[in-house]
Amino acid sequence: MLKQQLQFKLSQKLSPQQIQLMKLIQLPTQAFEQRVKQELEENPALDSGKEQKESDFDSDLDNSSDDFGDSETINAEDINVDEYLSDDEIPDYRTQANNYSSDDDEKSIPYAAGTSFTQHLKNQLNTYRLNDEERDIAEFLVGSVDESGYIRRELSDIMDDLAFTQNVYTTEDKIESILKVVHQLDPAGVGARNLQECLSIQLHRKEKTADIDLAIAIIDGAFDAFTKKHYKKLLQKFDISEIQLKDAISEIEHLNPKPGGSYSGNNRIVEHVVPDFAIKIVDGELELTLNGRNAPELHVSREYNNMLKGYKDAKEKSKSQKDAVLFIKQKLDAAKWFIEAIKQRQQTLFVTMSAIMHYQKDYFLTGDERQLKPMILKDVADEIDMDVSTVSRVANSKYVDTPYGTKLIKEFFSESMKNDQGEDVSTREIKKILEIVIEEENKKKPLTDEALAKILKEKGYPIARRTVAKYREQLDIPVARLRKKI
Repeated sequence: MLKQQLQFKLSQKLSPQQIQLMKLIQLPTQAFEQRVKQELEENPALDSGKEQKESDFDSDLDNSSDDFGDSETINAEDINVDEYLSDDEIPDYRTQANNYSSDDDEKSIPYAAGTSFTQHLKNQLNTYRLNDEERDIAEFLVGSVDESGYIRRELSDIMDDLAFTQNVYTTEDKIESILKVVHQLDPAGVGARNLQECLSIQLHRKEKTADIDLAIAIIDGAFDAFTKKHYKKLLQKFDISEIQLKDAISEIEHLNPKPGGSYSGNNRIVEHVVPDFAIKIVDGELELTLNGRNAPELHVSREYNNMLKGYKDAKEKSKSQKDAVLFIKQKLDAAKWFIEAIKQRQQTLFVTMSAIMHYQKDYFLTGDERQLKPMILKDVADEIDMDVSTVSRVANSKYVDTPYGTKLIKEFFSESMKNDQGEDVSTREIKKILEIVIEEENKKKPLTDEALAKILKEKGYPIARRTVAKYREQLDIPVARLRKKI
């Protein structure tokens, strides 16, 4: 049995203007400039300030635009295109709205041009006398080198791959001999199968001295004791003094554990950071400015307004004229929306950063990270009466130029915990103090996590040993044994 009924349902949909604004807010300065440039190219009803001034200059010479007098610009608010159309001529775009999805984000990334790391190694093979089979093996080995400069595959696997993919039937001994040729390529250490071999290759290519010879003996004969920093075992094994061991270890520490990383032309992603804000200290007070590149001069095109006036003055309106004015209306609306979205973006960015700056005033005046207050997205959102997601969009992709360097805004956010006085302190503050304590420790007897927890407790931060370990790992600081120095 068919049944008909009415059902009321509340749903929330984002308008095209809201979607456009959200996308613009999350763009950093450089990406925003590209977006403005794209909009100027795609929408002829939108003019930049420069183009507007040029068109004004041309029209003054032409004396054909008396209707506008000496007005330099046409404000988007002054144009009401609805009066040119009847109510039944609402175009489809006015009724369309698609919800925003992160999949719509621009993901194109510029890459540096140049010779790849692999090609750089292959070019060097041309300086060696190799027959066809040897060259095929050498090129395959070079192709197996990863971006760090290592070959992380077993020779047996490489032998099988050569047979199946290159139709080259060889032995592991033959591959091993060609691998020694690869080890002679630059940068030194490339083609190594592990860290020990990488360091050994680099040391053997250095000019021989007593320190280098001892370093080679340590890496080739006592690598395990060296990595675990069992210095007493090394002193006994090689019957040397602490000064000799210290000099040998100094030679090893100057080697490159990732030789591939030293090649500058290996097509890595190029990232240029342009600060979106600048904070200066003027007469003891903080002064915030928004990067001028975030405030382009955009205007509605005068030519398009002329078209609408011409349509309005026409007594008889043909279908083609109506189609034209619908197109003009769409472009003018898009231009007005875009100009308005840019204004809202500027205001949102400035208000959000201003709230963050005042919240963290003590830090921005001193540069001392221990002065950072605990701050989460909701704190700023409540302060400026905006949604948490809006603050997140500003914080995640924007940089601020401070007297202490260019910082990513999200670095100023941190969780809180109680000190021994019951006051809320930032976890960033505790991490900074932990870092300072570790820097000042006696490197011959580094502090264990238990000892670090005890020191922090004495300083008024009662945190557990496991929390110390977590913060230490987040700061990328190794355990006490690996911090030991002779």
